[in-house]
Amino acid sequence: MPGADSKGRNLALLSASIVLVLAVWFAGTAAVPGLIASGLVTPGRAALLTAAVQLGFVVGTLVSAVLSLADRLDPRRLYLACALVAAAATLAQTLVAPSGTAAVVLRFVAGATMAGVYPVGMKLAASWAKGDLGLLIGIVVGALTLGSALPHLLPTLLGSLDWRAAYGGAGVLAAAGASLVLGFRPGPLLGARPPFRPAQMLEAWRNPGLRLANLGYLGHMWELYAMWAWIGVFLAGLLGRPQVGGWVFGIVATGAAGCVLAGLAADRWNRARVAALCMVVSGACALVIGTASAWPALALGIAFLWGFTVVADSAQFSACVVSLSPPDYVGTMLTVQTSAGFLLTAVVIGVLPYLMALLTPAAAFALLAVGPLLGAIAMWRLAPMLDQASSPR
Repeated sequence: MPGADSKGRNLALLSASIVLVLAVWFAGTAAVPGLIASGLVTPGRAALLTAAVQLGFVVGTLVSAVLSLADRLDPRRLYLACALVAAAATLAQTLVAPSGTAAVVLRFVAGATMAGVYPVGMKLAASWAKGDLGLLIGIVVGALTLGSALPHLLPTLLGSLDWRAAYGGAGVLAAAGASLVLGFRPGPLLGARPPFRPAQMLEAWRNPGLRLANLGYLGHMWELYAMWAWIGVFLAGLLGRPQVGGWVFGIVATGAAGCVLAGLAADRWNRARVAALCMVVSGACALVIGTASAWPALALGIAFLWGFTVVADSAQFSACVVSLSPPDYVGTMLTVQTSAGFLLTAVVIGVLPYLMALLTPAAAFALLAVGPLLGAIAMWRLAPMLDQASSPR
């Protein structure tokens, strides 16, 4: 039986790998405020670049879910292959125009390959769970959060404000992160590889508990990636300068601490109620941050609280799915969940800049509150089911 040292070592390797590989996700978004200010990218085109990653992820997860790739293939090899392709696509981004068709296609490819990294990473972490599922998946989502924040620091760390620094740095980091998974060993709870059964995807809606967990997740995703994608543009206007990477990094990265703390709380109390509480707070931040822009210090404080809570609940939707799914199809259920959620994010990310122009940033951000507040209702309804359920995890 693997010991605690083995568990800690493997989770550390997996977390470090996810931080580095996930740098590719927001490599383009990190450069957007400067690109918009210089006239190289319009807000609409910037939204398309970000939405292309989300849509790529949706297509990748749909293919993975239909073929049950996350459950039928060696998860480490799937993770490694996808991470290396993502690294190559992001490095290639430095060779094309920042807003051309090739740039959009490469962002789509990077997003598609993340379907073999993020859901698979959650499955690998869950294979080590023993009464600490919420914490383990919280660590994975925290790693994703740090990885998503990292590109905002890359231009400064590399001593360049050029957009190529974000793409090139993220591509190199992703390649390095891919190699780390070679040292990872799955835990004893990794499910067996089942036969190919596409109909298993429907279990995500047929099972009442899974349905509520997925509805809560959709409410969460309505807000999360739109906030991450456009908070930099909002802060650039608030502070009167295009380069706000340090602030954005801090705001997004604080969510990693939120993921871990919420994971600890969820393993002690009901994870659905913990998620619902986080959603209420993050939704409130979305409602008020725009109206606080007349006081920049207050708006920044709300932004940090928003960054802390907007992703803190994320791991608990996945933990609910792991707990409520047949063990051999955990990867497929996680992939179905993330596919639906990221399809929604692509729509919201694309629409939000037009709403900001048509209405005001305050009104546009306030609309993001609808998702988490509705999602909180779904999680409150799920909570009694988790109280009554007995799980081997």
